[in-house]
Amino acid sequence: MTATLKFLSKKSKNALAQLPYLKRALGLVWSASRGWTLVWLGLLVGQGVLPAATVYLTRTLVNHLVPLLDAPHSWSGLRPVLLTAALMGLVLLLTEVLRSISGWVRTVQAELVTDYISGLIHTQSTALDLAFYESPDYYDHLHRAKDDAGYRTLALLEHGGSLLQNGLTLITMALILIPYGWWLPLALLLSTLPAFGVVLHYTLKQHQWRVQTTAVERRVWYYDWLLTGGETAAELRLFGLSGYFQTAFQGLRRQLRQGRLKLAQDQIPAELGAGLVALLITGLSMVWMLWRLVESQLTLGDLVLFYQAFNQGQALMRSLLGEVSQIYYNLLFLSDLFEFLALEPAITDPPQPASLGNMAGGVSARFEQVTFHYPGSERYALQDLNLTIAPGQIVAIVGTNGAGKSTLTKLLCRFYDPTAGRIELNGVDLRRLPLAELRRRITILFQQPVQYNATIAENIRLGDIMAAADSPKIETAARAAGAHQFINHLPEGYETLLGKWFAGGTELSGGEWQRIALARAFLRQASLIILDEPTSAMDSWAEADWLSRFRALAAGRTTLIITHRFTTAMQADIIHVMDHGRIVESGSHSDLLQLNGRYAQSWRSQLAAGPDRRPKPAYRNGH
Repeated sequence: MTATLKFLSKKSKNALAQLPYLKRALGLVWSASRGWTLVWLGLLVGQGVLPAATVYLTRTLVNHLVPLLDAPHSWSGLRPVLLTAALMGLVLLLTEVLRSISGWVRTVQAELVTDYISGLIHTQSTALDLAFYESPDYYDHLHRAKDDAGYRTLALLEHGGSLLQNGLTLITMALILIPYGWWLPLALLLSTLPAFGVVLHYTLKQHQWRVQTTAVERRVWYYDWLLTGGETAAELRLFGLSGYFQTAFQGLRRQLRQGRLKLAQDQIPAELGAGLVALLITGLSMVWMLWRLVESQLTLGDLVLFYQAFNQGQALMRSLLGEVSQIYYNLLFLSDLFEFLALEPAITDPPQPASLGNMAGGVSARFEQVTFHYPGSERYALQDLNLTIAPGQIVAIVGTNGAGKSTLTKLLCRFYDPTAGRIELNGVDLRRLPLAELRRRITILFQQPVQYNATIAENIRLGDIMAAADSPKIETAARAAGAHQFINHLPEGYETLLGKWFAGGTELSGGEWQRIALARAFLRQASLIILDEPTSAMDSWAEADWLSRFRALAAGRTTLIITHRFTTAMQADIIHVMDHGRIVESGSHSDLLQLNGRYAQSWRSQLAAGPDRRPKPAYRNGH
């Protein structure tokens, strides 16, 4: 027993370390459903007291029945029996009513708590920097938070409620047993302590195993997505990859399954030992009570009461300690949620923000000795980069794969801060600007724009969510992007649902999706336009149509274009050639041809491909 107590002491210290998370978890439940939580607590109190009333009424019923064995036809003796039986029926009916109402209240709470926690996770994940998405550890943390937070909180609520209800019932059972022996409640406790220690120990081991296998579980999810996702369906069939990925999936599932079964197998002998201890203590207590009955120290009703109270008390104690272990288990997983919510972005608003002021006519941008490498990478994406963009200027950036073109745009939007150097807009360091104001002044077409499974109108409106859903600006933006014509040919026009996630959706070509994304970028009346490969998915006719209107669209705004197409780059006032994170050449198209450097070499190599082929430089998009 001493060894058991020492073991429990060690485990209890681990459990106590989780108590701050218990307070925070209960705070989540309270914040999500204050009124319903109070109703739930009231119902639990009622359900916790009623079992003791049932046991007491059972004792009374038996004691009323015993005299009837000697006088079975006595109506006066039957009356208290019927009255007691009626009271028992009412108590049982009330118990069922409270149980049903509690189930409904828990369902309401479950919905409210799930939505509340989902909102917290969504808010936090969109507030964190892009740097977090560069880390596999972040995805492991997010995976555990998303997968476990909602139902672990609800499980905590469920087990916490059972703990309260069973605790109240146990107290009433203990009060009933004390007159028959002060040590009986203590015997109840001792009979269940070994089982509690076993559960607590293996609960901790299960959590440790889950943390260690999170990366494996994410890979299992990834293989499942590959095998069932529409994006991969064609390639899996063409290359015959189904069997390959199924083998990988099953191998990892086997690894996880074996780990779970090993934990369950190791727990069996310990549980059997704890069960034998409980059985021994129960048997000894029963022998003692039978001896007292033989000695006429107890009535038959007392023995029935003892048997019910002790058995229920023992079951309640096991349940109570089991609930404690389950609360501990769920708190271990909820710690992942709270640790995730505690993450703080490095990119934040300055304590004393500056303002950009009036930006009519475009904005100036300046990179001064900017050096940058991505988190977790030692390779520099930009090195001592210097670049000045004048207000209203159209600037094209070209370069080889990995030259740093897209990185430059990410820094300009302040998704990251430079490792060294500074970036200014209108002479103000980006780090001195409020993030919301900075990003409100910028509109961007990303290299891989999001294809929202929504109507065309909503897809475009997402570029400026404050615009009215039926705003004529949506059509104006679509015309500017060259999308209006094909939209008009669709049966439902701007109300056409795009994508295949939902019934009735229409899939577009790559070029059509790109023009929708361009319209989204043009809807926002920002002073700085960033276009990352704006025509990469367009055919030559669509590109020519868009380029013919491009300068009119960019009038009065500063424009930065990342491109690998000469036809697009030639529209710029100045072209900068990047290589290994630096600007190595600058000038107009004709200036760069005369310079006879990298740009000119790429131009000539494409011309050599044949007069019937439009020149495409070797430059490809990259960081």
